[in-house]
Amino acid sequence: MTTATPVLYESKGSPNARRVRFFIAEKGIDIPMKPVDLGVKEQFSDAYRAVNPRSQVPALALAGGPVITEVLAIWRYLEEAYPQTPLLGTTATSKALVAMWERRAELDGFAPVMEGVRNAVPGLKGRALSGPHAYDQIPELVERSKQRVANFFADFNERLETVQYVAGDEFSAADITTLVTVDFAANALKMPIPAEHTAFQRWYDEVSVRPSAAA
Repeated sequence: MTTATPVLYESKGSPNARRVRFFIAEKGIDIPMKPVDLGVKEQFSDAYRAVNPRSQVPALALAGGPVITEVLAIWRYLEEAYPQTPLLGTTATSKALVAMWERRAELDGFAPVMEGVRNAVPGLKGRALSGPHAYDQIPELVERSKQRVANFFADFNERLETVQYVAGDEFSAADITTLVTVDFAANALKMPIPAEHTAFQRWYDEVSVRPSAAA
């Protein structure tokens, strides 16, 4: 796969693709984007499998041939290639804190929402996990997923009672994953931030109005 300039394969229906679009917009860089229609299962087409054999978005096809997949790997490339507006930390400590809190947001929030959705939506029957392999849904996991999301809200509310942003004093990739998770939970599981979690809501009201959040 060879391109003259980097191209991001993405879909408006993919929360993971939104994480990368958000990151790109926050950095203020211009990368051409090519939509992949998940509704018609274009990700399984021969043409897209030639880009990403795992049939997932996003995928960043670099000039010269390499294709980078997985959100964190794409972020790492973009952070190194476009160092303006750092989003993965600037010091040894801040880099570790961003990595730690972004990982918690992904494992404790984003992944449970995804698990709940993929095990509940009829249209995803036989596709309980994304990627090249088929897996049956396990409906019993849905309620556990919702409990995990509720715990995520409580835990991150406690964190946001003590800091302005998820990883500390600066906006970072940890905030990107957290915001995408909140919107994903509200839209797909009908689980918005609970009213009692005022610190989380304060953070959301501030971060969600950033222009990059609409990417």
